[in-house]
Amino acid sequence: MSALPLIGFAVLAGLFLYMFVGRQGRDPSVLPSPLIGRAAPTFVLEALPGSGKPGLSDADLRQGHTTIVNLFASWCGPCRVEHPSLRALADNPLLKEKGVRLVGVAYKDEPANALKFLSSEGDPYAAIGMDLKGRAAIDWGLTGVPETFVVRGDGTIAYKYTGPITEQALRDKVLPEIEKTLH
Repeated sequence: MSALPLIGFAVLAGLFLYMFVGRQGRDPSVLPSPLIGRAAPTFVLEALPGSGKPGLSDADLRQGHTTIVNLFASWCGPCRVEHPSLRALADNPLLKEKGVRLVGVAYKDEPANALKFLSSEGDPYAAIGMDLKGRAAIDWGLTGVPETFVVRGDGTIAYKYTGPITEQALRDKVLPEIEKTLH
């Protein structure tokens, strides 16, 4: 009698345990990023036409102050969910006082649609870069919009948040990570 079926069963049982039991309690917004602790990727993005805001480049992330980089799209439902939290982040007087700024990267979005989205939901961004082909997003390791990165004043990526930033996530996760970059 072959031991092959028994080995196959053991492998499948192990996979089942890992997928359905071992991952219980893990936060899905925490996806490891190889960019944490490294310099932000090199990029230059044109400004969103009609926004009145500048475009964005990696040089903008090395200006001595913490920058929050949010990758979003008008066609992204979760991006609409997180937008009130982004407005609260951008309007936070203590963060403004410390020079923290929020910038946006419009991912694979038509400029007219991105403008319409920002005019209806509010525009919290100090700068907005257009990533029409998604090349910059690939360099950032984007797994899906929205994603948000906290970047130190020297251009080093300190933290990545995957998914929509809710009020609770802003309070419990994102703001503490921003605070760490200010010391």
